[in-house]
Amino acid sequence: MIPAQTPEDRPAGQARQLPPATVSRLTLYLRTLNALLADGVENVSSDALAESAGVGSANVRKDLSHLGSYGTRGVGYDVANLSRQIAQALGLTHEWRVAIVGAGNLGRALARYAGFESRGFDVVALLDADQMVIGTEIGWLRVSDVANLESVLESTRANMVVLALPAQVAQSVCDRVVEAGVHSILSFAPVALSVPEHVNLRKVDMATELQILAYHAQRLQEPGLERDRPGA
Repeated sequence: MIPAQTPEDRPAGQARQLPPATVSRLTLYLRTLNALLADGVENVSSDALAESAGVGSANVRKDLSHLGSYGTRGVGYDVANLSRQIAQALGLTHEWRVAIVGAGNLGRALARYAGFESRGFDVVALLDADQMVIGTEIGWLRVSDVANLESVLESTRANMVVLALPAQVAQSVCDRVVEAGVHSILSFAPVALSVPEHVNLRKVDMATELQILAYHAQRLQEPGLERDRPGA
């Protein structure tokens, strides 16, 4: 296993700029490769990897070429080595320490999710403003007071924050997170947040995703429009 390192430990010039679509697919390949490793599989072909990940084999070969991995004719890719390469490209060999702000239903579910640790993310803090919730234990975490956000982020050395907050408070908390020096934020808040250019902000809006899904589902029910479905 490759030792964890912080982003600052990475040598200059080592990071690779990958196309966004490639980054998304690499996460699928890594999930498949980890399952193959668990099953004791040593080699995998691009066709088999593509089928397991649900993408085209041409995409697999193109995506992996960005990593300098081309496989061996007649053998395919070494599963353990390719898994390592993808983990490095995605930054998963760094030490990612995650604080979750918001201990409502979503925040509690995220805090209990065991899959984060196996993917290189250590949930180190859970915060909320509700005095009835502060001090209670959710999984292995004790809920901290969001009033102490800055000190909690510092003491836990969190370098990623998940916002599981209502829209009306999300921006103010986001501002505090940025001011505290955390520049990687995942927001589940149903509102567009404003951050400086150097901050990486990812937004997950499940209601919006369901609306998009409903649009495509509706088109599938209309005669002659099946060819327009996503991925067609």
